[in-house]
Amino acid sequence: MNTLKPDLAHCMPGPERMPALAPEAMDDAQRAAAQELINGPRKGVFGPFIPLMRSPELMNRLQKVGEYLRFQTSLETRINEFVMLIVSRQWTQQFEWCMHHPLAQRAGIRQEMLDALAEGRRPPGMAEDEEIAWEVCDELQRMHGVSDGTYARAVACYGERGLLDMLGLIGYFTTVSMVMNVARTPPMKDATADPLKPYPL
Repeated sequence: MNTLKPDLAHCMPGPERMPALAPEAMDDAQRAAAQELINGPRKGVFGPFIPLMRSPELMNRLQKVGEYLRFQTSLETRINEFVMLIVSRQWTQQFEWCMHHPLAQRAGIRQEMLDALAEGRRPPGMAEDEEIAWEVCDELQRMHGVSDGTYARAVACYGERGLLDMLGLIGYFTTVSMVMNVARTPPMKDATADPLKPYPL
């Protein structure tokens, strides 16, 4: 399979549905959740946490999972960022694509791979660990599981912990992509990456 083209849903254009809440509009739980984000490694409330603020307990629990997957995972940063962009492309998630595109570049993902991802194509010239990450993401998207061959390669490359961290990353970024696509969360104003075109390309 050479494309990431999904059967369903991409981020539909339109006005933002769940914009940032004004501080005076927040209840105590929301203010506490916002402060925890500000005090943590993210240093602010942005992206998926803007719509998630409507359910502060969900946001608190989810952002802790994301904090581990972003900042403490067993996966190399290059692979982590690659997986984030694959999932962002699968969901046509503009905020995450624009945020992680420059991070993936800095982590060592080549421009020709990023260009192919943006176009919904299998990236050319992947290193073995990148190819395995691609296969895991692609098979999960298409088949809701992975083949025995892909499983064996992933465990040999990343170990069981690494594969579980990758699955958690895919699941987390799928969740926040769904949240932001429904909320129509826009990319950050200073984004340097070109926005994704919707499927079909």
